[in-house]
Amino acid sequence: MTDRPGGGPNPGAARTTRETNATNPLGLKPDSSLIAAIGAWGQALEDAGRSIHTVKAFTADLRLLARYAGAGQAINAIGTYDLRNFLDWMVRRRKVPCSPKTYARRVTSIKSFFRWLTEISLLPADPAAPVPQQTVLSPLPEVLTPGEVDAILKVAREMRSGRRPDARPYALVALLLHTGIKKSECLEIDLNHLDLSSPQGPILFVRYSDVRKRYRERKIPLDADWIPAYREYLEQYAPRKRLFPYSPRRLEYLLEDIGREADLTKHLSFNMCRWSCALLEYRAGVEKDKIRQKLGLSKIQYREIGAKLDRLAAQGEQEGRAQ
Repeated sequence: MTDRPGGGPNPGAARTTRETNATNPLGLKPDSSLIAAIGAWGQALEDAGRSIHTVKAFTADLRLLARYAGAGQAINAIGTYDLRNFLDWMVRRRKVPCSPKTYARRVTSIKSFFRWLTEISLLPADPAAPVPQQTVLSPLPEVLTPGEVDAILKVAREMRSGRRPDARPYALVALLLHTGIKKSECLEIDLNHLDLSSPQGPILFVRYSDVRKRYRERKIPLDADWIPAYREYLEQYAPRKRLFPYSPRRLEYLLEDIGREADLTKHLSFNMCRWSCALLEYRAGVEKDKIRQKLGLSKIQYREIGAKLDRLAAQGEQEGRAQ
């Protein structure tokens, strides 16, 4: 505590100390080391309720900055020029691959960190403010055109009714194109997850054994035209518990065979079927929230997926006009 002339305490200094402690309860000072500030920021993120994965990713990004600038570097000695140099080093001179998505996240981490330091009054100005935020548009997934979907289903029907009838290809690919389920979800389907006697029509229940993923569970209406093929498949293969009691690779080979017979130039996969299902419904005018629920996505997860569906639909319209 600072004394005033004459020996009494200085109330102004005491007030300043209280204000500093209120805005900066972590004991940092303007000349605190970068590594100490990173640790305090990580704690502040946790206290604010950020997930442990977010905290780990953000603080790891800042520790990379500490490796470049020096862990003991004072936070008030780091300027915009230093941050620009760090980003240039990371992309061009570090000799470690840095994808656009990773680069964008690290810019976000840096800007969040220095904005926080400014908000708690440790820095008079934010050195990261002039650094442009990078928006990364990740590549669009490859999807099937409506004509390609028809060709695939036609081939699968032919396999189902050929000289050696095999209902399995149609049972698999038609289910994927109609429900949009993921590979892992498909592999986990038990026979008792299918309810063909529901008053609302046949239903698939998507279940998760991991309690942490129970929020993804949902029920999806099944296409009535799929049911006869399903029953044929049961007669031919007699699965006991799992609907498709095969390895992931075996089912992938099956999709590849269908794509090859349909003369696709694309590699038919679980992911392609999932995206194609979502896009077909999007183009049919299905409400976006219903598509989200069908895919088993949270509202946050759907932000990127929905943006990609917007771009895929627009791309398809442009290609249609070009033809």
